[in-house]
Amino acid sequence: MRGAGWRGAVARGAGRASRLSGRGGTSIPGKVLLRLDPDAIATLSAGLPRRAAISATNGKTTTAAMAHAILARGGARLVHNSAGANMAGGIASTLLHGKGDTGLFEVDEFWLDGVVAQLRPQALLLANLFRDQLDRYGELESIADRWAQIVRTADPGTTLVLNADDPLVADLGRERWPAGAQAAKDSAQGAPGVLTFGVEDLSLATSGLQHASDSTHCRRCGAPYRYDAVFLGHQGHYHCEACGATRPHPDVTATDVHLDGVRGARFVLTTPAGSAPVSLPLPGLYNVYNALAAAALTHVLGAPLEDIVAGLHAVAPAFGRAETVSVGGRELSILLVKNPAGANEVLRTLALEEGEHDLFAVLNDNVADGRDVSWIWDADFEHLAPHLRRATCAGTRAPEMGLRLKYAGVPAERIVVVDDGLAAGLDRALQDGSGRLFALPTYTAMLSLREELTRRGVTGSSFG
Repeated sequence: MRGAGWRGAVARGAGRASRLSGRGGTSIPGKVLLRLDPDAIATLSAGLPRRAAISATNGKTTTAAMAHAILARGGARLVHNSAGANMAGGIASTLLHGKGDTGLFEVDEFWLDGVVAQLRPQALLLANLFRDQLDRYGELESIADRWAQIVRTADPGTTLVLNADDPLVADLGRERWPAGAQAAKDSAQGAPGVLTFGVEDLSLATSGLQHASDSTHCRRCGAPYRYDAVFLGHQGHYHCEACGATRPHPDVTATDVHLDGVRGARFVLTTPAGSAPVSLPLPGLYNVYNALAAAALTHVLGAPLEDIVAGLHAVAPAFGRAETVSVGGRELSILLVKNPAGANEVLRTLALEEGEHDLFAVLNDNVADGRDVSWIWDADFEHLAPHLRRATCAGTRAPEMGLRLKYAGVPAERIVVVDDGLAAGLDRALQDGSGRLFALPTYTAMLSLREELTRRGVTGSSFG
């Protein structure tokens, strides 16, 4: 991108120096550039005819990868922070080095306000809010309040793309109504500049809210929601009997959903442009939601239905998000877990697989993971326990992970705790079984696992 001048040259030089020193350099140029020019994101993004931002607790990287695959089908030249550097420095770095006509940026929930103010995207996707890293983000309501302010002050030309099934997110659509339009504000339905998405297949509903569900009370009046269907965490069909708030009818939907274990998912996608069957090469209902989000976002950006379907068919998993590689003579499937809602969907997906499984659970408590790992007690490992043949636990909090599995009902003789580091844990997990090994790492554990696999000469679709 042009417009950075001498500041850009200085920032690029800082990035090169960082890489030469072995410290990496994904975000360093952007951090330096923003120190020199706090408005650099606005300056650099102004030359992009199309701009979109994506934020969520879970699924940002995968949803962005799906949107990338869709938009690329139509010939878009994308400036995309695909490396996952989703704070302001990473986005500025991407803009500094990128050349294209379409900006596609996943943005950390906490950094969204400053980025949106400068980026002024044509489409802003807010996909979900779940409890995650309470020591960093605070309670969900604090993030929802920040997002509400972003919506109020967003450029009038920005279309909001909202998850109708997440009450905290769907409620943000009301912020688009003019002051005084109280009757219209009672529902997000039909709000100007808002497109919603959601699941319409009631056969997927669970028997009730999980104990780890987060957003169960109306943000308007504080009364508990009445759920007519629960799909994932607190996502589902809901209404408030006290004030009348209700789930908006979604514009983009999934019906006739079939979950094929770790192999993928199938559903019928309906958008304002029509309906078509989708075969998604990524597993779980959570990825159906990611696909709906990507379909809704790219529809706003002008992608035709045939490109949306073709892009979803062709999307490759990002590292750690259901990618499978071959290592040590075994297939290793890597599924990131970082909070109760996401972990529960991974566990639900694994429980659909027949037979007994070998598990490699890597629990870290580094800053980027959140120091508090008590969330593992809200994840329903009990669903997976009857399906486990062997569980190898590693990471900085390996003993806690082993203890959690024991209390979930996994016999102690089937649990191995390795305190000698991730590499030793991986060796033990590979040696202790045959067939596919399922790795469930937290965020920094996933990054370390990627480094270890690269060191061993293993390559995949998104790393190596």
